[in-house]
Amino acid sequence: MEPQIKYYGGFIDKYIGDAIMALFPNSANDALKAAIAMLGELKKYNLCREQKNLKPIRIGIGLHTGNLILGTVGGFGRMDGTAIGDAVNLSSRVEGLSKTYRVSLLITHQTLAHIDNPLEYDLRFIDKVKAKGKAKAVGLFEVFSADPPELKETKMFTKEKFEIAVLLYHRGAFEQAANLFQECLESHSGDRAARGYLERCQRNS
Repeated sequence: MEPQIKYYGGFIDKYIGDAIMALFPNSANDALKAAIAMLGELKKYNLCREQKNLKPIRIGIGLHTGNLILGTVGGFGRMDGTAIGDAVNLSSRVEGLSKTYRVSLLITHQTLAHIDNPLEYDLRFIDKVKAKGKAKAVGLFEVFSADPPELKETKMFTKEKFEIAVLLYHRGAFEQAANLFQECLESHSGDRAARGYLERCQRNS
């Protein structure tokens, strides 16, 4: 993971358990390219694990763009260089939400707004969430450029249907939304985000 972060102009701020917090000071483009490259490296590693009959490893990456403070914090007993701010907190939350939505790579609408050529990437709208203490909701998008070719093509084919289903879900039209999510799954059973939404629709119906 670290070589891809460095290659695209980022640096690791800290390791938190099994998580990496990395900063990309130059542009959101660098962060997104690094994330896709990291998923590509994971795919290679999982092929090796498969040959040894080991389960594949899944990771979730969350990207957000915003202002932060980078400096030294702590007291007399311990000092640590780190980044702090709302942008850092939201990035961490988005990373956590990648598990909720069952996707590998989530970005916020703020990050998407800083991408030079969004059409270069395969993405779809996933949801809107409210950050703690904030009035405005944050748009979330799945970037699936690193998905297997067949799944990637299917997600592009069903993109409009999926996004309409998400809007219907938020309007409380759970049965209509469920029908569309089911159609997405009929196109490819590996669409884990569609399956997650379908299960939520069924619980709310």
